Formats: sequence, C-alpha cells, structure tokens
Amino acid sequence: IVHTPEDLKPGEKRPGMLVLHGFGTSKTGGSSQTTCEMFARWGYVALRFDYRGCGESEGERGRVISLEEVEDTRNALTWMATRNDVDPNRIGVIGQSFGAAVAVYAGGTDERIAAVISSCGWGNGERKFRLQHPTDEAWEKFTAMLEAGKRRKEETGESLWVSRWDIVPIPEHLRKYLTSDAISEFPVETAQSMFDFNAEDVVGNIAPRPLMLLHAADDSVTPTEQSLRMFDRAGQPTDLILLSDVDHWPLAGEKPRAETVMKDWLDVYLPVGG
Repeated sequence: IVHTPEDLKPGEKRPGMLVLHGFGTSKTGGSSQTTCEMFARWGYVALRFDYRGCGESEGERGRVISLEEVEDTRNALTWMATRNDVDPNRIGVIGQSFGAAVAVYAGGTDERIAAVISSCGWGNGERKFRLQHPTDEAWEKFTAMLEAGKRRKEETGESLWVSRWDIVPIPEHLRKYLTSDAISEFPVETAQSMFDFNAEDVVGNIAPRPLMLLHAADDSVTPTEQSLRMFDRAGQPTDLILLSDVDHWPLAGEKPRAETVMKDWLDVYLPVGG
C-alpha cells in the first residue's frame, strides 16, 4: 500500500520511505499504517508491504526467514524506485523490531538505500536471544527447542512448529500492539534464522549514508544494548537516541517524542525539499 502526500504535484518526485513491519505481523495495523500516514503528512511517498508468509503475501504462512525478508526489502526498493513520483536516489527505510534488524542489514548490503532508521531493533541474534531468555532454565529450554527442530527436520523432513512466545517473549501489556492477523506459530527454522542473523556485522557499511538508532531506554522486548552495540560498530553520521518514556513500540503509542525526534532527523538527512 502506497501513501502519497496530499500536496504532491503531477510530475513531481519526492523522497520515498519503505516501512518494514515487525516479527510475524503485517502492514495492516500496529505502527506500520500510522508510520506511513505520518511520512505522507511530512511530504514523503511511503510504502508498507507484507513480507512473504505474512499478511496477504504469498508463501508458506509463518515461514519467516531473516535473509529472505532482506531480499523482500530489496525487491520493494527496486519497485519503489520505478515510481514516477519517487526520487530513486532518495529512498530511505525504517523498520520496527525485527523489521529494524532487516532495515539495518538491507542498508548495510544495498547502497541504493539513502537512509536507515532502526526502531528498537537488534544486531546480534544469539546475544539478543540470550538476553530475552535470561535465566539458565529459560536459555536451556530455548536452545533445546532449536536442537529438537534440527533433529525433526533431519529425521522426518518436517518442521517443528512452536509458539511465538517461545521465540520472543513479550509482556502481556504490550501484546495489544500486535496486529490482529499476527502469526502465533512459526517453524523452528524461523528462530534459527534469527539466531544466526547479525545485522551488526554490516552496520558499518551504511556510512557515509545516515543511520538513526532509536530505542526505548528500558525496552522490555528487545534489549536496549542491541542498539548500543550497533552504535559502537556504525560509522558516521549515526545518531543513537534513547527515549525514557516509551517501551518497545515508540511510534505506536500516544506520546509524540519519537515523531518529533524523527522529523528533525529527516529534515537534516533526507529532507523533502532537498
């Protein structure tokens, strides 16, 4: 779904933004829609889409593989660059949570992306999971799940399907931000792909293109240290912004601080009139 500014004139080219949804959700709700509407108000052409296996897209439902989502992002970028109302050299990408990790990886491996915004994202899958399953008992359960999935695949050729909460624990009070069509079960291969996914290995390649690492200062889903570590590895210009009055979905609530910070940043690094 493409959102265009109301004041867009025929033949005019504007900067574009790709909006990447989170883990097993979709383009239809949560922060994806409101973020696209926000960008259109600011003068950008914004695209939201479902990754394969999610929402209305084709593919095996629930089969969410990190590098395949990077490929989907590149395909979306290629399509966006063909639009008559988009400047193909000024297309940025923003992702939330899992989508943020994909945004960083895509930006670090595709020079066509002009700017990257990571909202509560992560850079190292193994370390992220270890912090999300903090006790020895929880970590043993999680790693045993991965091993059980490998054995089942080898022995039967079939996937072991598990609850999303066994992969990424989310506190009850935050689950309201998931879309109504959010996927509840995934194959273990999804968790393994996330475990092996390290956006921090390529984050340094984004420079000299701009990067914003936006994170809740005390994130109860994705550990805040993930953005801190990516900042350590990033080049310049990179801004690390920690917000103290929000949790994992800074753009989905009613507090405007994240929007204000983002608008100021875009006015510098990807301005509508630039």
